[in-house]
Amino acid sequence: MKAAAKSTAAGSRLAGFDAAPLLVVPAALLVVALFLYPFLYGLGLSFNPAKDTDRLANYLRFFSDSRFWNTVPTTLWIALPATLINVGASVPIAFLMRNPIRYQRLLTTILVVPITLGTVLVAEGMLTYLGPQGWLNRVLLDLQLVSAPVRLTHNYWGVLLSLVITGYPFAFLLILSYLTGIDPSLGRAASTLGASSWAQFRHIYLPLLAPGLAITFCLAFVQAFSVFPSAVLLGAPAGPTRVISIAAYQSAFEDYDYSMASTVAMIMGGLQLLIVAAVLGGRGLLYRGPAGGGKA
Repeated sequence: MKAAAKSTAAGSRLAGFDAAPLLVVPAALLVVALFLYPFLYGLGLSFNPAKDTDRLANYLRFFSDSRFWNTVPTTLWIALPATLINVGASVPIAFLMRNPIRYQRLLTTILVVPITLGTVLVAEGMLTYLGPQGWLNRVLLDLQLVSAPVRLTHNYWGVLLSLVITGYPFAFLLILSYLTGIDPSLGRAASTLGASSWAQFRHIYLPLLAPGLAITFCLAFVQAFSVFPSAVLLGAPAGPTRVISIAAYQSAFEDYDYSMASTVAMIMGGLQLLIVAAVLGGRGLLYRGPAGGGKA
């Protein structure tokens, strides 16, 4: 009787056990193997300088050497405008595309195509079309609209254009998904009360869209901040577009100082974390409520 009772109790406990959380275990192990362990290893390596006994020598060198420190404002000067352009331009286009229109699938496909090409292929195409001997400059010179080729590559503008071309589809898809989650009856109800389109956007759509804008900004900024191929292929990696990722690459594979490269990577991650935390912390200033999308 006691054995039967124990087996019955064990069976009831087993029947009440939810095995669904176990599905997270493989993903958690993958995160630990591919992110957490390399991060901790790099963090420890950054405090183990190759040429100094002081554990903070690499960090002191970064903030005292203009060759490293100047990469921070350079990277921000490229990443922040690209992010603002991508997110800002996505909002009006997403408003236009949220309702069924003619050729909507074709337009969406055209907007999404650049994200499938990759940064290197986009850079190669920009060199062909926008370079000094590219098609754009040839047309402008043949039409005598300019007297000299317009420099859109191997400078700041080439890198910025590349980040806009590759980053805009990503931001557009995110904004569109958030915007379609807002109940359209809210805007119609406001219009019946005399609210203009701008008033509807300011008092209804913008507050409800604020969480989505913050998340999109953070993801687009992280993507732009880690720019490397565009800065090398379309910029001037030894001058105006020497971003922080190039400094990390040169420390690791040109100077063979992996400790310093890890330090640059840690600082790079810390800067991204600070800006992302500031954006996510400030999104509550526009809207605080139980439902971000306004759905019933």
